[in-house]
Amino acid sequence: MANRAASILVLCIYAVFTTLGNADKCSDVARLEQTAEAMGTTYTVELCGTNQPVLQTAAREAFDEVHRLDRMLSNYIPGSELSRVNDHAADAPVHVSQEFFDLLSQCVNYSNESEGTFDITVGPLMKVWGFYEGAGHLANAAEIRAALNESGYHNLELNAANLTVRFRKHGMALDPGGVGKGYAVDRMVAILRKRGTCSGLVSAGGSSIYGIGAPPADARGWRIRIRDPRNGNRTVSQVYLKDTSISTSGSSEKFFWAGGKRYSHIMDPRTGYPAEGMLSVSVVAPQTLDSEVWAKPYYILGRAWTEQHKPPKFRVFMCEDKPNAPCGWLP
Repeated sequence: MANRAASILVLCIYAVFTTLGNADKCSDVARLEQTAEAMGTTYTVELCGTNQPVLQTAAREAFDEVHRLDRMLSNYIPGSELSRVNDHAADAPVHVSQEFFDLLSQCVNYSNESEGTFDITVGPLMKVWGFYEGAGHLANAAEIRAALNESGYHNLELNAANLTVRFRKHGMALDPGGVGKGYAVDRMVAILRKRGTCSGLVSAGGSSIYGIGAPPADARGWRIRIRDPRNGNRTVSQVYLKDTSISTSGSSEKFFWAGGKRYSHIMDPRTGYPAEGMLSVSVVAPQTLDSEVWAKPYYILGRAWTEQHKPPKFRVFMCEDKPNAPCGWLP
């Protein structure tokens, strides 16, 4: 439990974006800002409107939704759908809800499209590298080989007719770390819109953010500053979110040092080792699920692959781990 708390603390302290400068933009209308803890991170909503009780109801329902998703996707809650699959799917097919099945199917599509660099079955690798409940430690070659043998989205058997999930190998485990926050933010946004919210900002841990409409004082949208991964006090770029999202993956989020080398929590599922060559990647996309998921493959596969494969609606900001390499937006 202490290790888990430390892990959550690391995730909550680090923020790759800062939204300073937006707070006063609701000054002429009703404004509400609330936070809640769920899925191992801090969720924040900042809403603007004309009716404070309506904003309060919208925020409450949005947080109810993220807590519901925590009970579905958490790998710490024994009774969650994800935990049931992890515990039993190697022995027999496990029946799941339509929502869980659809999300898992999306994850398989992401894996295929990203050449296996996104993989929700990366759980065994995260465990042997100590990132599951702690800050990480060096894994040996035998542990990595064993974890690779117990991983791989191609070993995930999905039956759409019966809504069941089955693992083809024992030891497999789903890890929601690369998908849960983005999915939760999108679901919160959907509920806020249903409640009539036309101006607001939803953030998951400061690393996955969606801007609804624009703040009253700035038609460009919600200003988000991207921090320099080499110096967290410095801003390297900014973006305005207006009915769109931004997410990041960075080596500063969670890492450890061993033998004078830094190892980050961003795992390359193909090799079994933490990815190298990049400091951070930020993705702007219409949906937060897309921006969160694709930040990992772009981080792993690098600039050349990303330039060739990113969708036209995506914008990507990269900081490469090279001496004197500037951070910048891809063309």
